[in-house]
Amino acid sequence: MDWFDSILWPLKVAVGWTMVQFHRLFTEVFGLADDSGASWALSIVGLVILMRIILIPLFFKQIKASRGMQMLSPELQAIQKRYKGKTDPASREAMGRETMELYRKHGTNPFSSCLPILAQSPVFFALFRVLYSLPQVADGSYPRGAIGPIDAAVAAQINDATIFGAKISSFFLSADATTETRIVTALLIVAMSATTFFTQRQLTRKNMPPSALQGPMAQQQKVLLYALPLIFAFTGVNFPIGVLIYWTTTNLWSMGQQFYTIRRLPMPGSEAEKAFKERQARKAARRGVFIKNEPEPEPEPEVEEKPKSGQRQQPKRKNRQKRPPSGPQQPKKPDQTPPADEE
Repeated sequence: MDWFDSILWPLKVAVGWTMVQFHRLFTEVFGLADDSGASWALSIVGLVILMRIILIPLFFKQIKASRGMQMLSPELQAIQKRYKGKTDPASREAMGRETMELYRKHGTNPFSSCLPILAQSPVFFALFRVLYSLPQVADGSYPRGAIGPIDAAVAAQINDATIFGAKISSFFLSADATTETRIVTALLIVAMSATTFFTQRQLTRKNMPPSALQGPMAQQQKVLLYALPLIFAFTGVNFPIGVLIYWTTTNLWSMGQQFYTIRRLPMPGSEAEKAFKERQARKAARRGVFIKNEPEPEPEPEVEEKPKSGQRQQPKRKNRQKRPPSGPQQPKKPDQTPPADEE
């Protein structure tokens, strides 16, 4: 056993124990056969679900970091534009310092959005090494004899378990790979690459404001959008079928989790937020309530005009009675209305 297996040993034992427990659940509760490929494939799916539930706090931290990066994108583009074409060490150092200060100000950094992937990568490699070591554990040549609860009998059972005629522990380039193994592996590689592409596209296209889709960072994300599926397509031929099941299930979980988050908590200014407000308006219209998406403008305060001259403006009395004219007053004329005839 090399140094890499020594480092991953605790995780390998944890992965083996989790797979055996889920296998027991599917065989004893749901009645699947002990040596069936379906029970062991579902145990890998159970491992993914358990892992992703544990990583839910990191997922929300990833969403927060992604939103923070999108909000500071205009300021980051301004820094890059200010130092564009300057290659001297002083300018590069100042650009890096201002960029780090910007990250510190907004409480985010580009690495926070990679936390779920980084956290589950050790589990991914541990599962890879467990499946790779099954033949040695089964024939008794493994240095430690067993991987947790996976002893020689259990290892032989997993190693011989098949799904659609292909062994879970086999891979495309193995010497004993059958036609079924290559077909199943190719289908899983296509599924893994497609789900990786749509997961990244779902996050970058529907939940980003237009300003975040421009600039160098947006170009890097666009390159990764197409590069990652190609990388998985070329490297997937070296992965056992069980690992491909693990990664495809992870991508499907990510798609569902992101769909729920984008639908319920969209990024301000994004296409998803526009659709969210339209759904709210339709629901409110069915209830007879009108929701205005745009806030009403606040009334402008009245500004009292000041007199142009430097003199103080005297207050005016509204109900001002007229004074009688000065001078002698003329007597009132008697009422000349003729009296009514007396009967």
